[in-house]
Amino acid sequence: METLIADVRALPGIRYYLARAGDLSTVVAPPYDVIPDAAITRYEALSPYNVVRLTCPGRDYESAARTFNDWLDDGILEPDPPSMYVHEVRFDGKRRRDLIAALRLQSYEDRVVLPHERTHRGPKEDRLALLRATNVSLEPLWFVYEGRATGLQQIIEVVSQRNPAVTFTGPEGTEHRLWVISDPALHAAVHAAFEAQPALIADGHHRYETALEHADQVGGDPDSASRFTLALLTDLEDPGLEVLPTHRVLKAGVAVTGGEEKASLEETLEAIRGRVAAGTYRDHRFQVLPLEGELALVELHRQVIDNVLGKRSPEDFLLYTRDPTEAVRWVDEGVGSAAFFLDAPDLHLVLKLAQEGKTLPQKSTYFHPKPPSGMVFFRLDPNRSL
Repeated sequence: METLIADVRALPGIRYYLARAGDLSTVVAPPYDVIPDAAITRYEALSPYNVVRLTCPGRDYESAARTFNDWLDDGILEPDPPSMYVHEVRFDGKRRRDLIAALRLQSYEDRVVLPHERTHRGPKEDRLALLRATNVSLEPLWFVYEGRATGLQQIIEVVSQRNPAVTFTGPEGTEHRLWVISDPALHAAVHAAFEAQPALIADGHHRYETALEHADQVGGDPDSASRFTLALLTDLEDPGLEVLPTHRVLKAGVAVTGGEEKASLEETLEAIRGRVAAGTYRDHRFQVLPLEGELALVELHRQVIDNVLGKRSPEDFLLYTRDPTEAVRWVDEGVGSAAFFLDAPDLHLVLKLAQEGKTLPQKSTYFHPKPPSGMVFFRLDPNRSL
């Protein structure tokens, strides 16, 4: 079924039953793709019901399925009636509010769900095996949308004036609140508000493509739960929406010359702010490289990195970090030959390029803070219609 609108619906969510699971702060965890392997045992020790037992089962995917079903049978998890959710996170003096709902899975060719980064096969194989075993959306995929004229801000504001269903402390000391929207009239209003909206994948490209493949394998009617995914949706205009740059370290290559000399890392980072430019560090020298084009990240790869590497794959010669001082240290220690620094990308421009069908290099955006896993689960039942 081809649908030319973003189809957002209420879902039969499943949540921890706090009277049995205990403090939600002990059962949530970071998303699987950002949690270090060494930290998994620490989260497991917080609670026998910590979500990493579902999201990070190693290769024992069937154990995750058994655990999920056991928790349902034992009342650790409890189904909600068809619902949407408002999620609030407070961090570093900021506040972001998101909507959690079911989003219809649509191929990229429909130009409704838009990617902005390239993906690799490896991570998708792991998540597909977990989906096959559990048949559950265990973590929300993160999307952003332009909500200025939709009325969604007003709906979220009204809902968030009520008492939240739950509050908890999340990873990195973040503070969270969650509201349940069970009113069908509000569901209809949210559904209608998204009808003219494309949704840009903020975080979860691999998981979205995996969900598409899983839906094709499971089948189901066009409105079956299996044709949707658990989605967390954030307005691009939300003042708490924060995106961080990811800096690059090139392992090998010739020196890049002709930039503006800078005295320090701090001066370099300040000089690239708001410009189509990149900073660089090599041989204990900082420079700013002016670039031609719209988005610094794209032009850094096109005008500099691709020219340095020639036909060699960038992914074989690049390291990534969000910490610019770490990039400098890697160069000084000989781990890499040169570092490249970027400013945070303009998300409106990222959306524009995505709508034009253009994808960015890997690690082009880092949305922060990530929504914790364990707030809501969604069973992908091909026999249940939404």
